[in-house]
Amino acid sequence: MGRDAGPVRRKRGIACTIPEKTDQQRHRHNRGRRGGRPPTFDRQIYRQRNIVERCFNQLKGFRGIATRYETTATSYEAAVTLASFLLWARSV
Repeated sequence: MGRDAGPVRRKRGIACTIPEKTDQQRHRHNRGRRGGRPPTFDRQIYRQRNIVERCFNQLKGFRGIATRYETTATSYEAAVTLASFLLWARSV
C-alpha cells in the first residue's frame, strides 16, 4: 500500500496488524491535529500473524512450493498439503 493508504484502510474496515514505527509516530505527533488519528494495534493479532508468516517460511523450504512449479491449482494445493503434513510430522 502506498503513502496515503491509511484512510483507504479505515474506509474499507481493514485493521492494522503491524505496529506504527516510532519515527512515524513522532512525525504524526509533530503535525498536531493534522497528523490524524493513530492506527490501532492489537498485539494478539500481531502474534497470530507472526505464526502464519513463520509457517509460510517453512513451506518455502520445499523447492516446488517456493517456485510454484506445479502447473495446476489442484496440484499446487496437494503439494502444499503434503508439505504441511511433513512439517507437522517432524514436529511430533
